[in-house]
Amino acid sequence: RDEEPANIQSAIRNPQFAIYMTLPNLLAFARIGVTFVIMGLLVVPGTFAKALALALFLLAALSDWLDGWIARRYGQTSALGALLDPIADKVLVLGLLVTFVQLGLVDAWMGVVIMIRELGITAVRLYAAHREIVIAAERAGKNKTISQMLTIIVALAGLVLRELIHPEQASAFDARMSVAVLACMWVAVALTVYSGVMFLWRNRRFLLDEASR
Repeated sequence: RDEEPANIQSAIRNPQFAIYMTLPNLLAFARIGVTFVIMGLLVVPGTFAKALALALFLLAALSDWLDGWIARRYGQTSALGALLDPIADKVLVLGLLVTFVQLGLVDAWMGVVIMIRELGITAVRLYAAHREIVIAAERAGKNKTISQMLTIIVALAGLVLRELIHPEQASAFDARMSVAVLACMWVAVALTVYSGVMFLWRNRRFLLDEASR
């Protein structure tokens, strides 16, 4: 037990630890943590909780762009960062989609389609990382993530406005909000499926090689 503090300090001084604990990687870890805070706020009644959830999500979405910019600008790119960034995005998106399904904002089947794609691709990435192969995010995947995050912003903004309108206007507002969220979800689902197909096609050699092992 007496040796534990010394071992921890030694690990922190290790250059490899410094490589892992770069600002971009810390931002990705923070994005994962704030996801659960946002999920909790969405089940708390009141305008403040919904507005805070929207603000935190906007900051999390900004951090997704910021960690990539910092990594490229200051030469802090790493294998861990290339793997961690898309995983943090998936945790953020899937966590909120699950909450939206529970709140009745999103059809369950749409959430399931996105979840299957995201978990499947993540499993491939993790297996590739185990084989010391890094599969970085591509343009189709980034467009998919943008569409998902815009959908979440529309839903969160709708929840904030829903708290502010007069009760007599609630039914009409709910109908318009449902149409807006559904339209955004269709775009997100389409881009999610497309990016998943493109991912499998572009990495088919790796997948086929591993399947034949």
